Amino acid sequence: MTETIAQLYAEIEQATVSNKEELEQYRLRYLSKKGAVTELFEGLKTAAADERRALGQQLNGLKNLAQERFTAFQEQVDAQQQQAGSQPTVDLTLPVIPNLTGTQHPLSLVRQRIIQIFERIGFNVSDGPEIESDWYNFGALNFPDNHPAREMQDTFFVDKSGGSVSDDMLLRTHTSNVQIRLMEHVRNSPTGFHPIRSIMPGRVYRNEAISARAHCQFHQVEGIYIDRNVGFKDLKDTLYHFVKELFTKDTKIRFRPSYFPFTEPSAEIDISCQICGGSGCNVCKHTGWVEIAGSGMVDPNVLENCGIDPDEYTGFAFGMGIERITMLKYQVRDLRLYFENDVRFLRQFEGL
Repeated sequence: MTETIAQLYAEIEQATVSNKEELEQYRLRYLSKKGAVTELFEGLKTAAADERRALGQQLNGLKNLAQERFTAFQEQVDAQQQQAGSQPTVDLTLPVIPNLTGTQHPLSLVRQRIIQIFERIGFNVSDGPEIESDWYNFGALNFPDNHPAREMQDTFFVDKSGGSVSDDMLLRTHTSNVQIRLMEHVRNSPTGFHPIRSIMPGRVYRNEAISARAHCQFHQVEGIYIDRNVGFKDLKDTLYHFVKELFTKDTKIRFRPSYFPFTEPSAEIDISCQICGGSGCNVCKHTGWVEIAGSGMVDPNVLENCGIDPDEYTGFAFGMGIERITMLKYQVRDLRLYFENDVRFLRQFEGL
């Protein structure tokens, strides 16, 4: 046994470990329940009585040596792993992969530009809920009860009771609901009436067939200005300024008489087609003109519904679709591209 102990001493002192697998092999060879050191302790029971004391001291020294070497090897392997984890995981000798810089969505770009133009002439930015009541979306805006927009084919009504559609809750069809809330806020203001001059960008919903020119969800920017002595000329000057700033100074503008329940008089705003330059194309239906907005003087009934005296205050309102504006500004011929997240389409706006 003395020779075996001496042989194991030599093996353990010469042993080397470089990874976890070799460390485990070392433990199994010398320190496990079936390892060499444990077997020698079992054999100590059969040794002569006068030799056990000396053999026991030698075995304890062998066990301590094996354990110390195992601990040292374990610290060495752990240090190697930590160092390897701090090293770069890529081959630094390979060519550099350029960073792919993202960009804002074209609708976001145009929305920010519209806000910037109106903020420079004194308009605030307001927001409101997308799930709205019938009163704020239709009733307060002077929509009669039998108006087609109230029917299911135009408006998404909200199912609140597990199967029955609510008559008074819906997805807003325009951001005009924010105008009503602003006017009510002025009515309830402890400081009394103060002029309202604000725009309302936001997402709206209508039950329409999806095509190159229409979608069931889109984005609008509406605006309202209410004060004493606000006239139709103020409306025209504001929209003239907006169109010239957003497009070009050479863009032509025309007002066409129209009808909206919430404004009187009302007008559609057309601009010369930015895609064909007015010569005629599929976007402008070969007329050279494209409608971009509706506008008009706020109907006195709307002011009364919001608690504002129409004999003392007047105002104008307008609304436009951001998708249509973006189509004209960047010559996009199919608005479905805005919602498809096609990287090839979005990368065209990186330079903006």
